Amino acid sequence: MQLAENSESVYEIRAEEIRARQTRVVDEPDNQLADVAVADESAAQLREERVIETMKIEERDEPTIEEIETNQRLRREKNQLISGPLLDETQVRSIVNEIKQVITASSTRKRERADRIKAEDFDAEEGELLKEENEQEEELFDQIGECLGTLIKTFKSSFLPFFEELTSYITPMWGKDKTAEERRIAICIFDDVAEQCREAALKYYDTYLPFLLEACNDENADVRQAAVYGIGVCAEYGGPVFKPLVGEALSRLNVVIGHPNALHADNVMAYDNAVSALGKICQFHRDSIDAVQVVPAWLGCLPLKGDLIEAKVVHEQLCTMVERSDRDLLGPNNQYLPKIIAVFAEVLCAGKDLATEHTASQMINLLKQLQQTLPPTTLASTWSSLQPQQQIALQSILSS
Repeated sequence: MQLAENSESVYEIRAEEIRARQTRVVDEPDNQLADVAVADESAAQLREERVIETMKIEERDEPTIEEIETNQRLRREKNQLISGPLLDETQVRSIVNEIKQVITASSTRKRERADRIKAEDFDAEEGELLKEENEQEEELFDQIGECLGTLIKTFKSSFLPFFEELTSYITPMWGKDKTAEERRIAICIFDDVAEQCREAALKYYDTYLPFLLEACNDENADVRQAAVYGIGVCAEYGGPVFKPLVGEALSRLNVVIGHPNALHADNVMAYDNAVSALGKICQFHRDSIDAVQVVPAWLGCLPLKGDLIEAKVVHEQLCTMVERSDRDLLGPNNQYLPKIIAVFAEVLCAGKDLATEHTASQMINLLKQLQQTLPPTTLASTWSSLQPQQQIALQSILSS
């Protein structure tokens, strides 16, 4: 309790000193950690101290109420603190070293809990306590993932030397003997590296892509979601390094998309991310797939309604493909046009949920063009395939 009170008072005093002394904050971090702009050395140290103190409180087996309250406050600030421009290489190294210690301590506690389960006097009451401790441990790993994700997004390829230091701590988290939460976090860390570092991350593909592909069919839906999202990232940025794996990636994604309960509430986020990844393979690796089959199959999965972020990305891609009259998408004699229009109608009827304002405007313009250029019989046939409420909504949109 005393530690929490002291921590809070020190932080408040230091923050007041910094606010009094600081007149300007540099908003853009340099590409290299060693050259990160520092507006005030004390502010940088405060950021480092707050991040590390958060992790230390989270790491304790039985934090006090005051520590929990302090931790909740610090956690709200943590990602903002490490995403700012006031961390230099020394402070980042301190945070990374603390993460190493936290992971090591967590592994020790996990072994101790495993030993307790084997004890002769282990009972249901202690089982409940262990369950609570496991939940706290997962929360700790979640915070590690958030912290590393923010560092990667902030410093991008400049963070890779630190990432390489952490690989011996992160790679074991992919193991089947680990919890689903640990596996998910390990995958998300690689996803962030691949997405933020792009070409600089290609050297890690040989190590991590096999894990990623296997995790696409993990029994846990959150792990599947993280894995198929990563496949989409690698398809977009992996270029020739990803190309040899396109076939296996398609097979893995097909299992997720074709699952009988794919659209169940528990699975829909993984489904939507798998469809998005499939779209990226269609976009960036068209020459490596049977596009005549795969592109219409992708269209058949639309619209997406679960992951609203991916929905906006995918529906924008659909618009772009229609605008350029993508042959594989439209099909022979425009046979897939009714499906495209039905998707447009459903997306537009959903308001702002499934498309950005720009994409919705694109869809309306495309529908107006089709209305003017399609033969009346084709247009009537397409219109009749829509649901009555979709017909009414489109008539209202196109007449405005």
